[in-house]
Amino acid sequence: MSEQCACQSGQDYENCCQPFHANKQYPENAEQLMRSRYAAYVLKNIAYIVATTVPAQQKLLDQDAMRQWSEETRWDGLDIIQHHPKVDKNHAQVEFKAYYLTSAGRQFHHELSTFTCIDGRWYFLDPTVEISLSMKQPCLCGSGKKFKQCCATYL
Repeated sequence: MSEQCACQSGQDYENCCQPFHANKQYPENAEQLMRSRYAAYVLKNIAYIVATTVPAQQKLLDQDAMRQWSEETRWDGLDIIQHHPKVDKNHAQVEFKAYYLTSAGRQFHHELSTFTCIDGRWYFLDPTVEISLSMKQPCLCGSGKKFKQCCATYL
C-alpha cells in the first residue's frame, strides 16, 4: 500500500514527489517545486533541497544546519496559501505555511518564496544566502540580465 505524499497534495508519494526526489522528472511549476521541497525536508533529503536551489547559491548553503533542522523538526503539514505562477517572465512566488509540532503545541512557518526558471527548470531563490553581486553584474540565475533587473528585487 502506498503512503500519502508529505507535500499534502492528496496523492501517493510514488505518484507525486518521488519522481522529483529520484531525479526522474522535474516539477512543472513553482508550486510543485515548493511541495517537493517540503516533502524533502520531511524525508530529510537535503541533497534534493540543495539541488533545487539556484545553482549559484548551492555552494553557499549551510547543509549541516539544514540537515539538523530537518531531523529535529516534527513536521505536521503544509498549506499552500497562494501560487503566483507569473510574477514576471522568469519568476513565480508561492505563499505557504509549513506546520510543525513543539512542546508548546502546533506552530507554523509562514513564507512568501520566490522561484526562478532556468533552462526550463524551476529553482528556489534563497533569500538567506549572502550574495556578493553588485547591481550591475549579470544575474545569479543566468538570465543574461543585470542582477538589479532580475533576481535582486526578490532577494
